[in-house]
Amino acid sequence: MDNDRFMAKDTKGKYIIVGMAAATVCLFCLRDVLLPVEQPEGNVPAMQAPAEVTVTPAPEETQVVSAESRGRAGAAEVVDLTGSRGIADMNDLQAAPVVVADKVLVQIGAEYEIESSLQELEIPDEPITYFGYNNLGIAEVSNHLNIREKPVDGNLVGKMSNHAACEVLDIEDGWAHIRSGKVEGYVSTEFLLTGPKALLMAQEVIEPVAVVGGDGLKVREQPSLNTPVITFVSKGEELIVLDQLDGWVKVDLDGEEAYVSADYVTVEDRLQTAVTMKDLLQEYGVQSTRAQLVEYAKQFIGNRYVWGGVSLTNGVDCSGFTMQIYKRYGVSLPHHAASQANYGTRVTAETIRPGDLIFYSKGGRINHVGIYIGNGQVLHASSPRTGIKISNMYYRTPARMISLLP
Repeated sequence: MDNDRFMAKDTKGKYIIVGMAAATVCLFCLRDVLLPVEQPEGNVPAMQAPAEVTVTPAPEETQVVSAESRGRAGAAEVVDLTGSRGIADMNDLQAAPVVVADKVLVQIGAEYEIESSLQELEIPDEPITYFGYNNLGIAEVSNHLNIREKPVDGNLVGKMSNHAACEVLDIEDGWAHIRSGKVEGYVSTEFLLTGPKALLMAQEVIEPVAVVGGDGLKVREQPSLNTPVITFVSKGEELIVLDQLDGWVKVDLDGEEAYVSADYVTVEDRLQTAVTMKDLLQEYGVQSTRAQLVEYAKQFIGNRYVWGGVSLTNGVDCSGFTMQIYKRYGVSLPHHAASQANYGTRVTAETIRPGDLIFYSKGGRINHVGIYIGNGQVLHASSPRTGIKISNMYYRTPARMISLLP
């Protein structure tokens, strides 16, 4: 058997863990979570001798999420439900019962009395939150998960993209009552991870974002004050962090690498949340072409970004998105952002209306486009990491705005 494999065998409440060198082992307190499997044939390598692991049943706040090897054989990283991490040496742990993570009791290689372990636990007065959620849910879908006003046939009120997070308020008859971002409604539990599975997925998909402070910030091509400024981003904007350097943060700017000063951003770990699908309310009325175009375009929020793509469901890039949306309303556009900028009539920030196009540039050349949807927001196919999303229209400095509709 390869050293990076592991097997778990039921032995009256205990589990045999083999090959800790590269295994990720879920150690939940409830026995039903660990599925017993057959012991593999053949000898276990001497340096990877099986170790009995007894997980002490305890209140939910004290469950272990996972133990994962780190760096060398015999070293395990233990993660509890709060996200707390700790490095444990297998040799040390086999000697006696120890606390291997915050408020988590695990014993390796010895008997342990359940009653005594529970006496040692200190249950906090306030509910423990995991990644900011009391009862975390994570969407697991190919494109997006619809949030409805009521179960089964309710009106669409929002969408969760793949791996977006929510607070699960209640579950009944295959539907979860959830709150995500500014949206509250119901989603099918078929596409929603909850409990331990949601927590493990959150550990994998949570991403750092740079929240812009001050009065705004310059985004540069390279981590130096002597390099060109690509654009300006306004206060409160969030940019996905690719790396943190000495005094600089590398960020994702619509699929391209860019840099901002670390002095003017706060880097935080965030899970994605839902976007609202509230009906467009504006002076043009619900039957206007502009209102219809915006509502049609919003159907594709959360769908994939694919460079060169022209499919609204399987993947588009920024100009492919605007081209296909406008095609439905009788307007023919080229599949090129800079070329689209030469169509229509120019407008300003004071005269722009929902359905107009907003263009952004890099180095003086237009390289991105989105649809203005009202309330200072733009809908655009941003990047492979984020797909089709809504942003503040000033998440970058607009280079040009045009109107193609009456």
